[in-house]
Amino acid sequence: MSGGKTVIWDAQTWRVYKRLLGYTRRYWAIGVITMVCMALDSGSLTVFTKLIKPIIDQLFAKKDPYLIFWMPLWIIGIFLARGVAIFIGNYGISYISRNVVQSIQSDVFAAYLRLPATFFGGEASGHQISRVTYTCEQVASASTDAVRTVITETAMVVGMMYVMLSTSAYLTLALFVMIPPIVLIATAVSRRYRLISRRIQSMMGSVVGVVDESVGAHREVRVYGGQKQAAASFDEVISRTRRLNLKIAATSATSSSSIQTVAAMALALLVYLGTRSWEINSISSGTFITVLVAMGGMLPSLKRLTNVQANIQRGVSAAEDLFDIMDLPPEVDRGTRELVRTRGDLRFEDVRLVYSRNDFPALRGVDLHCAPGTVTALVGRSGSGKSSLVSLLPRFNEPSAGRIVLDGENYEDYTLASLRRQIAWVGQSVVLFDDTVANNIAYGELAGASEAEIVAAAEAANAMEFIARLPKGIRSHIGESGNMLSGGQRQRIAIARAILKNAPILVLDEATSALDTESERLIQQALQQLMRDRTTLVIAHRLSTIEGADQIAVMEQGRIVERGTHAELLAQNGHYAALHRMQFHDAGQGGD
Repeated sequence: MSGGKTVIWDAQTWRVYKRLLGYTRRYWAIGVITMVCMALDSGSLTVFTKLIKPIIDQLFAKKDPYLIFWMPLWIIGIFLARGVAIFIGNYGISYISRNVVQSIQSDVFAAYLRLPATFFGGEASGHQISRVTYTCEQVASASTDAVRTVITETAMVVGMMYVMLSTSAYLTLALFVMIPPIVLIATAVSRRYRLISRRIQSMMGSVVGVVDESVGAHREVRVYGGQKQAAASFDEVISRTRRLNLKIAATSATSSSSIQTVAAMALALLVYLGTRSWEINSISSGTFITVLVAMGGMLPSLKRLTNVQANIQRGVSAAEDLFDIMDLPPEVDRGTRELVRTRGDLRFEDVRLVYSRNDFPALRGVDLHCAPGTVTALVGRSGSGKSSLVSLLPRFNEPSAGRIVLDGENYEDYTLASLRRQIAWVGQSVVLFDDTVANNIAYGELAGASEAEIVAAAEAANAMEFIARLPKGIRSHIGESGNMLSGGQRQRIAIARAILKNAPILVLDEATSALDTESERLIQQALQQLMRDRTTLVIAHRLSTIEGADQIAVMEQGRIVERGTHAELLAQNGHYAALHRMQFHDAGQGGD
């Protein structure tokens, strides 16, 4: 059984490593030159070692005038050639390495951009960030630095073995004492490196996650005095990472010391064989010292070849994680029809949604018709299914049962890209980018908008009054996530983006929640203009903001329990009336 596992393990390792090396294929010409220079690096030392015998036996023992003149020049030539080879080899491998990192990072990031929304809800963001940074670097180390070690040190081992065999096959017998133990050590070390490396990949994601959480929540950490708790969580994660890295170091140290012991035994055997009575009188000093130096030169290379397993196994483990992400299926898009501009006739027919990660039924048979150009408000307690319902529109999630019909056709028949062009979205959690005001308003497919169009959208969203006060107006940078702006200002930038898109379907998820009373009044006026002739779905917690909606759907536990206008629902004296009384009562108390 164990033998079978080893074969599968090796086959899988080779399959992953072969795919990893595929990233270097486009640089094959540079790779060939680099490998030749690496081989020349080791070859130079091999040639120098081969010269030791004539230096001792001919130069010093017999005072050969030819060698006295030429030997210093040969040595200078050998090491000049080696210096050039080292420079070209190191620069070449670094060039390939940096390009490999860039290519892998691009492929992982591209995978993130095409994966469905459900993927991001099922994994911590720290792990996703760690892949693009730490994990990609580990892969580059395996695909380039490890290759450099393998080529250089293998050439050194082969070269020194040639020197030993061509100088004295008899003394080279001592070399074969090392081979079986070194193979066993390399096999054991490889398995342990692979096991520990997988755990380190996971821990690095946890480290990034803890830092990301604490930095993102720095206000809450300070207000609630969470510094000790945050520090304790971070210390726990980095302590576990430290212990894993120490295990790697211990494995490497054990490997090195074991090989040194085996090497000492081989050297002892070399001396023993060279001093036997049948050999000691026939062997020259140059022969013995050449074999001794060659074996001594080979030992560090054998040690590095064993330790290169750390890089390879760490890289293969990292590559498996990255390739798993790259191989995940993208968002499902079975649509074949291109939707140019919808009329906005939207129907939800017995729509159900069960979240696979926890088997929770978020929607339980929703029937709702949103006529073209009308405003539909969704109200209800938190967790009633309002956000789940609107998340189906751009197909962030797909219905588990039932269907959504747009302009008389199943909306899954439309291509994802063309469907999403029909929708403008303003959420309660505003998403802005570390860029200028203009680029945040004219984002993505809106990037071709003129400055006049951007300014008009900002004015319609009542945003120009603060944008005009910024140092460079709409060309001002607003910081990461728009952190140089207030909450209300960020909300108005997001509304300006939706106004600029001019989409026929509009989703407002508590879009005025971050605004003060005066700004909210002005924004409501802008939104009234924006909602005209558009099919609008509004998620609202403050009922006063949706009294003029064409229809109000009250949701409870994934179902629509009431539907009608504001006046009709108040007259029914049901769920909506109860919510309205509650808010009116709270507002009345606030006024007192």
